[in-house]
Amino acid sequence: MPSSPTSSPERTSAIRGQADVVVKVNPPTPDEIGRLGSGSSLIGFLAPLTRPEIAERLRRSGVTGFAMEAVPRISRAQSMDALSSQANVAGYKAVLEAAERSTRFFPMLTTAAGTVKPATVLVLGVGVAGLQALATAKRLGARTTGFDVRPEVAEQVRSLGAQWLELGVEASGEGGYARALTDAEQAEQQRRLTEAVAGFDVVITTALVPGRPAPRLVTAEAVRRMRPGSVVVDLAGETGGNCELTVPGETVVRHDVTIAAPANLPATMPEHASELYARNVLALLELMLNDGEFAPDPADEIIAACRVTGASAELSEVA
Repeated sequence: MPSSPTSSPERTSAIRGQADVVVKVNPPTPDEIGRLGSGSSLIGFLAPLTRPEIAERLRRSGVTGFAMEAVPRISRAQSMDALSSQANVAGYKAVLEAAERSTRFFPMLTTAAGTVKPATVLVLGVGVAGLQALATAKRLGARTTGFDVRPEVAEQVRSLGAQWLELGVEASGEGGYARALTDAEQAEQQRRLTEAVAGFDVVITTALVPGRPAPRLVTAEAVRRMRPGSVVVDLAGETGGNCELTVPGETVVRHDVTIAAPANLPATMPEHASELYARNVLALLELMLNDGEFAPDPADEIIAACRVTGASAELSEVA
């Protein structure tokens, strides 16, 4: 948790040692875990699938960890879903990143010098971030198209005024996520996407599979076929990227196409990202309180899902 401008690191450490509950954003460092008191609880993004050593350190320190990214995507937990709130920010900002780097206008313009056609935008992966990206690109005047291996989201795409890209590959999974594709399915999807991607000015990718590397959707060949000046914004860069030519955290130009893989886009809009995250945490804390006392009910399905401190069996349940 960031220190206030008037607090010193020593004072912050003392407060952490005395607190029953500590809330932060990013996974804790070993030093931060060492400052937590035994019997206390930590709430934040704890990376239970990709960094299980964090949960193990918390267990050894006697600290109970609750991972915000493990909150189940069920109706009762919507107000606590920090992944969704931050994905909204990322999807919105991804379109602004693309518009800034594009060599073309997003909207159609009619001028004395002639009419400029609107940019075409393809969003791959239509979860919360993808839907927000489609909506934002549409507001900017682009012609939008969405694709996902979960066919049930096609109606949501069309409800935003976007077209649905039909590739004939489906992979619906559990918890609102797509399942991992088989090798044959992935090969067929890539072949068809390579052909489709070439017709778009902007491609925004948001596809993630929890606990696994990001699926490759945009091949190097697809980038080569795109028109010079086109843009790819890869929101999956931190887990390897959806584009074969992605360099996580950097913006590169390949075959005259700009490929951006910004890290932690929500942090570039700190005011609203923090406001939304604080509401998520507050909603979870309210669930954990009983007559003003911090007493999480282990039988509650939300609390059971996001509690990651413990034996490996508990971690496997989160997965």
